[in-house]
Amino acid sequence: MRTRRVSVVLVMVTLVTVVAWWSSGLLAQTPSGTKTFDPTVVDPQAAIAAAVAAFKQAQAVQNFTPSKTPWGDPDISGYYLDATYTPLQRPDRLKNKAFFTEEEALAELTRVIIADAKVDPKDVHYDWKEYGMDGWQSPIRPSLRTSLIVDPEDGRLPPLTPEAQKRRADRAAAARVRDPQVGVRTLPSFYTRCIMGNAGGGPLVRGGNPDPVSTVGSEAGVTAEFQIVQSPGYAMILTESNYDARIIPLDGRPHAPQTVRTWLGDSRGHWERNTLVVETTNFNDKSPGTNYQGSTDALKMTERFTLINPTTIKYEYTIEDPHTWTRPWSAEALVPRIPPPLFEFACHEQNYGLMNVVMGAQVREKEGGPAAAPGAER
Repeated sequence: MRTRRVSVVLVMVTLVTVVAWWSSGLLAQTPSGTKTFDPTVVDPQAAIAAAVAAFKQAQAVQNFTPSKTPWGDPDISGYYLDATYTPLQRPDRLKNKAFFTEEEALAELTRVIIADAKVDPKDVHYDWKEYGMDGWQSPIRPSLRTSLIVDPEDGRLPPLTPEAQKRRADRAAAARVRDPQVGVRTLPSFYTRCIMGNAGGGPLVRGGNPDPVSTVGSEAGVTAEFQIVQSPGYAMILTESNYDARIIPLDGRPHAPQTVRTWLGDSRGHWERNTLVVETTNFNDKSPGTNYQGSTDALKMTERFTLINPTTIKYEYTIEDPHTWTRPWSAEALVPRIPPPLFEFACHEQNYGLMNVVMGAQVREKEGGPAAAPGAER
């Protein structure tokens, strides 16, 4: 009898434990808009207020000197947010305006956050907002700049070379005659296929969400965080997008031979006072991958990382490729520190399922061309 009573008690305790665990799981998955979330994650106005407060505290400190690592290098290690609403190129509506006033910058931030927070239920998309992944739900800040590009002065990409114009036209023509299921935006994207992040090498800050007021597009993606790790003679930049990592020697060694080509390029760095300068070359140009903005294996990227106050890095980069643009161009952005850790960038099962869809479409294409698509007469 006593044994039975103990068994009953154990069963009841187990049930209570299971119910409690199940309930906590439900709470952890509670949709946005409930009190279990921080207001800045579910309320655009709260996010705007937080961004404004951070902006006012993040001004450059004159003659700021970062602390040193134990081996004497400026310490810029930490976690950073590269999300921005500033477009890569200056919108047409701001053609002759390189900078906002502070009031205009705050008004612009409000405009783009409100626009970004609106989700059209007809759109098919990952429900990022549900889990606090939209740009406005991050510790994003306003910017006085109207574009990331600072050179040329008009804030626009330089003209393409004739070679690059032909290359893009050829790719567009090839895409138009193929089954959309096997088009260039599906199978050739190593980013979509979860093989590599950001679809190839390139700068950390690429531009904000598409501007609804103009036709200016963007290079922004889901990924919005990176980590800088320092050790004697090296720096490492880890982008949380399929864990892309660049290991950067700082000992003055030359670049790898020209015959050595990688998706992220070959990076070499050095210090110029308190600025880490990183030069990356040796990108590849293998199909179906493409380099940043459709550039070739002649791409050269020079980045500069300068800690301008305890919580902000000034990030500058210059892009050169004589086979793509008629001249080099440069951009800059301010990236704030964020608390650790980096949250995992995990591929969704449908990304892998997409490969099966594309492979099936390719088989149909080989059997009878685009006319062999489902529903067509054979």
